[in-house]
Amino acid sequence: MATSKLFSCLLVQSMLLLLVLDAANAELKVGFYSKACPNAEKIVKEVMDQVMSVAPSLSGPLLRMHFHDCFVRGCDGSVLLNDTVNLPEKIATPNLSLRGFTTIDRVKAALEKACPGIVSCSDTLALVARDVVVAMGGPGYDVETGRRDGNVSNAFETRGNLLPGTANFTELKSLWQAKGLDVKDLVALSGGHTLGTSHCSSFSDRLYNFSGTGRADPSMDPNYVARLKLKCKPNDNTTLAELDPGSVRTFDGQYFTLVAKRRGLLTSDAALLVDSESKAYVLQFTTKGSTFFKDFGDSMVKMGRIGVLTGNSGSIRKVCYKNN
Repeated sequence: MATSKLFSCLLVQSMLLLLVLDAANAELKVGFYSKACPNAEKIVKEVMDQVMSVAPSLSGPLLRMHFHDCFVRGCDGSVLLNDTVNLPEKIATPNLSLRGFTTIDRVKAALEKACPGIVSCSDTLALVARDVVVAMGGPGYDVETGRRDGNVSNAFETRGNLLPGTANFTELKSLWQAKGLDVKDLVALSGGHTLGTSHCSSFSDRLYNFSGTGRADPSMDPNYVARLKLKCKPNDNTTLAELDPGSVRTFDGQYFTLVAKRRGLLTSDAALLVDSESKAYVLQFTTKGSTFFKDFGDSMVKMGRIGVLTGNSGSIRKVCYKNN
């Protein structure tokens, strides 16, 4: 009897040890929640389909939110936090244009109702980004899950990690390389600008005072400049302009056609034509049979691996805007 009890005790301890080791060695994978919360992805999609049907203008900001999360501290949901000991990321200048935080709260609440304490906020962001793209007519792709949430959010850490729309190609390439992304990823993911808008103040210098010359950016199509000037007056900090005019609520490759015609709205868009490698990808994505959709999905998966917390690291926040 004593031997049997000892064996049972050792067996339980061994199983617990295996579970601990398994958690510690956990990595991102497709279908991470297939057992713990089998309807997780279905729940996210249902909520996002509802949101996109009534508020498609949130598509760009919600897609961008995943980018901004991953580029600061890695994909850990830190962009969502409010109550930290620091000024949180979401109040930093590059993040002031983000919208849809209440949508993330809505999705997370639905997940918590079905599977309390199981699905992380960082995974929620990744799934929402994919479902936004699909809802707007873009490609579906398998999202790796298994991220855990960080508990620190610091506005000052956005500096150097979130570049403004005035960034040049050298700055863009350097940052993306530091995040483990290459030029192809840079161009493919820039295609996310097919959705969303930008404030006139983000590109006003290109219209009225390029490099302090008092003239428009010569790299811009002059007809495009003229049209933008009708919408955006000097010192206009409130008006919004579409990044992909005429196609702002459809995920497609039209953005690259505009960039190729020197109609990229931001300096960072126009910068894709400066480098021969990035320009080649831009032109490739304008052709019939373009691989843009596939490449975008591949690059989103790659970006979603930046600095992730897995296993026993981080936590699973029950409410995305505050730590447990």
